[in-house]
Amino acid sequence: MWQPDGWGQTRIGVLTPHADIVPEAEFNALAPDGISIHAARIPFGGYSPGGTMDPTIANDPVRAIADPPAVDDAAEMLAMAPLHAIAFGFTSSSYVRGAADDATLKSRLEARTRGIPVVVPCAAAAAALGALSATKVALISPPWFSTEMDQQGVAYFGSQGLEVVYSGPASLPSDQQAIQPDQLYDWVRSHVPTNAEAVFIGGNGFRAIGVIKALEESLDRPVLTANQVAFWCALRLSGTRAPVRNYGRIFEFDLPRS
Repeated sequence: MWQPDGWGQTRIGVLTPHADIVPEAEFNALAPDGISIHAARIPFGGYSPGGTMDPTIANDPVRAIADPPAVDDAAEMLAMAPLHAIAFGFTSSSYVRGAADDATLKSRLEARTRGIPVVVPCAAAAAALGALSATKVALISPPWFSTEMDQQGVAYFGSQGLEVVYSGPASLPSDQQAIQPDQLYDWVRSHVPTNAEAVFIGGNGFRAIGVIKALEESLDRPVLTANQVAFWCALRLSGTRAPVRNYGRIFEFDLPRS
């Protein structure tokens, strides 16, 4: 008798840069029935109105997005809703600031969220690689990441005991709205070396989840993306076992024991 009304028994929040539409779009695509997504926006100095960015984003606004008070206030406001987990939808600040700062950010935000757990994507990626028992990873950065920022990503995962066997910004249009799945698929498939045990596509603003299934079938290796691992981690922290199909092997796994 009743039609679906979008009600979620499990509710996941996402903090997203103010002009970025990708994290909440991909979270909604990943969410199975019974999971609802609720977004809050935080200011990011790298965007112009309409979501345009410089072809290469600078380190300073990337670093600043994780500074108080804006993200802290947004997390507190979002946590006023009855949520089960909240993801911070931003990869590059982790690369620039490092893994220790990710842990500090998580603790700082959780002090404002009434106990709702907070997920930081790069920490979630490291946990996912641990769950998959993958230690050698190919790191694909968005085209708007500089070579320096990409190398900061290499250092980030190296600090987590992982070996990055390939890294580089994808040579695709440096425009979030211009990238098509076939372009990303072709780039990744032709650049991942045979000794990579898994692939991580960084950048929560990088449209990527649509190619996961095809890449895993082609490469015969797990493929992770920033929004996918953040959602996986948030789903596990929420305590639900709702199945997510066709978006990667990682959804067959639980969080590693700490």
